[in-house]
Amino acid sequence: MAPGALIGAYQEDDSGGLRALLPLAGRTLLEYQVRCASSVGAAPIVVVVERVPQALQDAFERLRLDGIGVFPVSDVHEAVSRFEAGSMILLIGDGIVPPVELIARMAEESEPVVATLRDDDAHEAYERIDAEVRWAGVALVEAGLLGSTAAMLGDWDLQSTLLRRTLQDGALRVPIGDGEGEPLLVDRAEQLQDFQRLMISSSRAPRTDWVSRYLLPPLEELATEQLMDSNVRPIWLVWIALALTLGAAVAFLEGWPVLALVFLVVSSPLDIIGARLATLRLRPLPTRLLSRTALWPASGAALLALGWWDARHASSWGAFLAAACVAAFAEAARIEKGALPIPGHEWLFSRRAGIFAAIPFAIFGAWTGCLVALLAYAALSFFYIQHARHLRPS
Repeated sequence: MAPGALIGAYQEDDSGGLRALLPLAGRTLLEYQVRCASSVGAAPIVVVVERVPQALQDAFERLRLDGIGVFPVSDVHEAVSRFEAGSMILLIGDGIVPPVELIARMAEESEPVVATLRDDDAHEAYERIDAEVRWAGVALVEAGLLGSTAAMLGDWDLQSTLLRRTLQDGALRVPIGDGEGEPLLVDRAEQLQDFQRLMISSSRAPRTDWVSRYLLPPLEELATEQLMDSNVRPIWLVWIALALTLGAAVAFLEGWPVLALVFLVVSSPLDIIGARLATLRLRPLPTRLLSRTALWPASGAALLALGWWDARHASSWGAFLAAACVAAFAEAARIEKGALPIPGHEWLFSRRAGIFAAIPFAIFGAWTGCLVALLAYAALSFFYIQHARHLRPS
C-alpha cells in the first residue's frame, strides 16, 4: 500500500520568504517535493502551511493542472483527518531537497524509518538526533503517531516533535552512506544551483541517432532551459511535432516541398525536449504515448507524399516506388533491430537522420536524388542490421 505524504511549507528562508518557494528547475522547491512524493504513488499529499501567498497558491494550481492532488492545511488536526488510520506517511522536512531514489527507497518500507546523516561539519545545519547522527529530512511515520502528536503538540514544531516521537517508538534508522545521493537542506536560492544543473544534466536520455547526438544538443539544451519555467506541458510538444509532420505530408502533396522539409526539421527535436521537460517535472512521458508512437508512421506518410508529388511532377512512377521502398526498408530495419545493441547504431537510418540527410538535396532542388539517396541509406541500414544479427551468438 502506497503511503501518504506530509510536507512542511512554513519556515522562512534567508530573505524572509518561504523556503518552499525557492526556485528549482523552473518551478518551486515545494513542487519538486510534491512531485517526488507523487512519483512513488503517495496519496494523499498534505502540505502544512501557515500562510498561502499568491506564489504558493500558483504552485498548488500548477500541481493540480498536472493531475497531482495536493491539500494545503494550516491546522495540524485537519492534516490528521486527511490520512487513514493505520496508514504510513512520508515525512519530508521543510526546505529539504530529497533525491527521488531516497523517496522511493523509503516508500518501500513497511515499518517506520528515519533517514540519517553523520553529525559532522558538512551537516551542521540539519537537525541533530544524537551525538553521532542528524536527521536527513525524510522519514516514514505512522498515521496514528501523527494523531497523538497533534493532540499534545502545543507550541512545538510539528516535524521535529513527530520525528522525536517516531525515534522514541523505536523507528529504524537508515544511514545515507558515502556515494549515495544526500538530501539538501536549503535556505537560499544559491544552494540549489548545483542540484538544478544535475537535474538538467540527468534529464538527457540516450541519443539513438547521429542527428540527436551531434546536431541537436545545443538547441535542445537552450529550449529545455527556456521552457522549464513556463506552463508548457511536455505532451504538447510531442503533439506539435506530430502536427508538423502531418503538415509536412500535406505540404508535399500541395507542391511545397521546401516548406514541408522546414516543418520536419522543426519537428525533429520537439519530442526530445518534451521528454526532458517531463523528466524535470518528475512525470516522465508514457512509453506508449500515442502522439510519440504516431511520429514514425506520420513520417512515413510524409515520405510517401514526397514520392507522390515527385512522381507527378518530375520522375514518373519511379519516385513513388522509391519512397515506398524507403519506408519498407526503414520499417523492416526497425523491427529487425528491436532492442539489440548494434555497433554504430547511431549512424543507421532513422526518422531524424532521414530528415537531415534530405537537406543538401533540398538546397539544390534534387528531390528525385534525395529519394534515391534515402533508399540507399535505408537499405544499407537494413542489411547492416541483418549482418550484425547473424554475427551475434545464438
